[in-house]
Amino acid sequence: MAMTETAQRNHDRLFPNLKSALKAKDPEFIELWDNFAFDEVLRHGGLDERTSLMLIVGATISSHTLVEFNLMAGAALVAGVTPDQIKEIVYQAVPYAGIAKVVEYLRATNELLESRGVKLPLAGRSTTTPETRREKGLAAQKMIFGEAIDKNYRDSPKDLLHIQEFLSANCFGDFYTRGGLDLKTRELLTFAFLVPLGGCEPQLKAHVQGNLNVGNGRQVLIDAVTQLLPYVGYPRALNAIRCINEVIPA
Repeated sequence: MAMTETAQRNHDRLFPNLKSALKAKDPEFIELWDNFAFDEVLRHGGLDERTSLMLIVGATISSHTLVEFNLMAGAALVAGVTPDQIKEIVYQAVPYAGIAKVVEYLRATNELLESRGVKLPLAGRSTTTPETRREKGLAAQKMIFGEAIDKNYRDSPKDLLHIQEFLSANCFGDFYTRGGLDLKTRELLTFAFLVPLGGCEPQLKAHVQGNLNVGNGRQVLIDAVTQLLPYVGYPRALNAIRCINEVIPA
């Protein structure tokens, strides 16, 4: 087996000067992998390269795969994803993957950016205050999910109401309202965070509907799963497709 011209070209462009120890010791596997991920998969779907790479970076965080994160975050920077956008992806992963996982990705991002000559800290992107975060987060929730949010509040038992308030103020108020990424991109990123996690199908289906509501239709989500498949594996990808089919039938 030999690497295709397309795979070689994409690999060389996204990973300039990379000296792969795996290629020296596992050349057959690397050729197989690169032909699939950097040629065959890229022939399917309409996502632009920058969006695809942002989704892959997000999925590597919730997959807890630090080595691949470093590679793909570097590739994303080469492709034109900005340092600010990389930071926002990592920040937004926190409410979905949890800080116990994400803290090492914050450190890795800082090391990666500084190695590329980026001066830290970057400019702040928060748009809320402690007084406005819940209100603005709730507004973002309603833009994505509509009246379902009011129903969630009405139907919540009193001893769980604080969780609904956390979702509004923290998950959406602290993160979705930040600058650097628009709402449509953030909702697609959330889908990418959830796909590798497993065990969160209700949330995955909710965010399939949320993506549809903000303009990321069935084909966009199928395209996203297609690009994520090499990194998350077939079981997670097929599970995501089942969730898509249940919410947005073909």
